[in-house]
Amino acid sequence: METTLYVQYGEMDSPVGPLTLLKTEKGLCRIDFGTAEENLPLINAWLKKQALKAELTYDLSSFQSFITQINEYFAQQRKSFDLPIDLHGSEFQKQVWEGLREIPYGETYSYKDVATMIGSPKAVRAIGNANNKNPLPIVIPCHRVIGSNGSLVGYGGGLDKKEILLNLEQQPSRICS
Repeated sequence: METTLYVQYGEMDSPVGPLTLLKTEKGLCRIDFGTAEENLPLINAWLKKQALKAELTYDLSSFQSFITQINEYFAQQRKSFDLPIDLHGSEFQKQVWEGLREIPYGETYSYKDVATMIGSPKAVRAIGNANNKNPLPIVIPCHRVIGSNGSLVGYGGGLDKKEILLNLEQQPSRICS
């Protein structure tokens, strides 16, 4: 018997442009760069690919804690997130995404570093693929993964957004100790 997943979505403005947020009753499950109108076809394709029968509803009010934490990140008042999340992907992808969450704020790792960190040193290409499928950019900091030569490579939101995020994290923090 197939059950329906109730997925709410909302939008917020950010220094990297509009963000579309999705959540289930378990937590935040997806962030897309751009407006909901632009992203709904991608979201529906993602739900289908994940074999999720979902009922999508717009409800910005249910995203306040998520929006607050993302805004705090952009204001340099937060270095990590403690949001409930609901990851959908293969076991390997989830392992990579959990590994990405271990990359410290303001630091960058190569794909090879991430592969070594999760115990799969030969899986560099697979790491890149999982990184590219990260459903929660910013919250799961895939922007902190760079080429082994130090170059900015691949970012679903565009290299301009990756550069903005990395530059933000290199600035002196405004977090009070």
